[in-house]
Amino acid sequence: MAIDPASVATLLPDTVPMVRTLELEFVELSHERAVLRLPDNPLWHNHLGGPHAGAMFTLGESASGAIVFANFGDLLDRAVPLAVECTIRYLRLAMGAVDAEAVLDRPAAEVVAELDAGTRPEFPVSITIRDHAGETTGVMTVLWTLRPHRKA
Repeated sequence: MAIDPASVATLLPDTVPMVRTLELEFVELSHERAVLRLPDNPLWHNHLGGPHAGAMFTLGESASGAIVFANFGDLLDRAVPLAVECTIRYLRLAMGAVDAEAVLDRPAAEVVAELDAGTRPEFPVSITIRDHAGETTGVMTVLWTLRPHRKA
């Protein structure tokens, strides 16, 4: 059903320029979770010296994309995954490198069953952003869909 997660670590930087631009690192990638890291780089700091909110948003959205492609990348000939909505809450100041952990909030098989039934499934991905000490500095939810290709 799903593709090899290792291929996602190559696919994402090759197809999503922001992943390369921010030099996001793949810490862990499986069908159950994706963990990406934003390295500490002064070019991406805010006025307080920590990672800019936009960089952390991109980190979290990219981690959600990684788990989506790990679970549904084999369906690209039938549907395109699209992020349709996102919420983020910054809980505390992050300093240094930060990690984003993403997990599917619905079973992948359920989502595929909806696609097989001819509908356009939507499914949330939860993301937790943590600093180098493991403290949660932000939380996100990205709502994704699998948009079926139009018939010719």
